Amino acid sequence: MRFSECAAILPNYPQMAHDPTLPRDTARSLRTNATEPEQKLWSKLRKRQLYGFQFRRQHSIGPFFVDFICLEANLIVELDGAQHADQKEQDQSRSDFLRTNGYHVLRFWNSEVLADVDSVVEGIAEVLRRTQRKGEQEK
Repeated sequence: MRFSECAAILPNYPQMAHDPTLPRDTARSLRTNATEPEQKLWSKLRKRQLYGFQFRRQHSIGPFFVDFICLEANLIVELDGAQHADQKEQDQSRSDFLRTNGYHVLRFWNSEVLADVDSVVEGIAEVLRRTQRKGEQEK
């Protein structure tokens, strides 16, 4: 999907300035500068620790970079800091865009991750338990 098509779907999302940086470079920078909650959750999601599902971090989808994604389960996990309290409409537009493209979106506050990462991981695990992997047939 082209950015112009994404912008039409997301009227509440401000236009992003043109940046000639490649998405992989942006993702690499975001991974390098991960917040403490992102690092804490990543330590629990990496290396197929949850039922063998593989997660990626800072993956680009359309004009967005999602914090964590499991492509096998079409699951996106987003961590929201205090600044997200003031941008609920933008977050909703972003989530709507991702859902329209077939993803299930889970959102957690940074404070939740810092206070009890195991509860956050359990919430993600619950969704994964109910998820059929891509390519698997129902029994």
